[in-house]
Amino acid sequence: MLSRTADNLYWLSRYAERADFVARILDAALRLSALPANYGGSDANEWESALASAGNIELFRPLYDSVNEHTVRDFLAFSPNNPSSIRSCLQTARENARSVRTALTSEMWEAINEAYLHLRSFEGRDMTREEFARFLDWVKGVSLAFDGSAYRTMLRNDAFWFTRLGIAIERADNTARILDVKYHVLLPETERVGGSLDYFQWTTILREVSALTAYHWVYRESIKPWLVADLLILNREMPRSLANCYGMLVRNLDLIADAYGRHGPSQRLARGMLARLDDLTVEEIFASGLHEFIEEFIAENNRLGAAIVEQYLG
Repeated sequence: MLSRTADNLYWLSRYAERADFVARILDAALRLSALPANYGGSDANEWESALASAGNIELFRPLYDSVNEHTVRDFLAFSPNNPSSIRSCLQTARENARSVRTALTSEMWEAINEAYLHLRSFEGRDMTREEFARFLDWVKGVSLAFDGSAYRTMLRNDAFWFTRLGIAIERADNTARILDVKYHVLLPETERVGGSLDYFQWTTILREVSALTAYHWVYRESIKPWLVADLLILNREMPRSLANCYGMLVRNLDLIADAYGRHGPSQRLARGMLARLDDLTVEEIFASGLHEFIEEFIAENNRLGAAIVEQYLG
């Protein structure tokens, strides 16, 4: 496969996954902002947490005067000045898809193309919270349709493997950011860890990554922060966990290496992180600091992304 084609497939999948992630953090912010004022207190900062999760607050500040529901919704959902807005993600995904139209199945192309065309009907509208929530559900449905069409219709060859790489590395980054923001931004300083607001926020985070039902299946007890972290970091059975994402990365990188006849830096980095996740316990993570662990993980995940680009997509 030409590196240009592999590059388009990789980034197509990353941007489709990112659109889904942004929709999920906006949905979580909507849920948290719906709390009564006397429940969350005057220090509630769910919209700041949405910006922090998205990781592009520096782009926001020159464009808007204040952080509030209206400005954050506009910036993360529709702003053409934000390369990671839902609008920008779907547009970039479609551009990548169009560049490799013959490498996609018809179902994959239709999922992305129709989503981009339908997106125009939402732009420029002053949506109520209920309408905006329905829009976010639609975005999550687009990602599900694209991912499902790829999984069910593509040949299991290098084209498929590069789409899996894009999804896995983007998803790992997204899950890590969600966990980090919960621990350092979302909970007000005046609210105790383990309190009722803390419980509601951890539940919202689990809903945000479609893991609430899975949590109760695995642990069969009330929501506890260290168990949420265990599920989303170390549990290989959880689709959005860091360990599951790295299992997917190792598996597909090895398939690519076997097909091309050479292992390299990306395979070594992915295997090293997976081995580390397999050896860790959640107690060790909390003892050394959840924020410090996630910060290091995000840096290593970015390093792996750069290695994949250099090894295969340059």
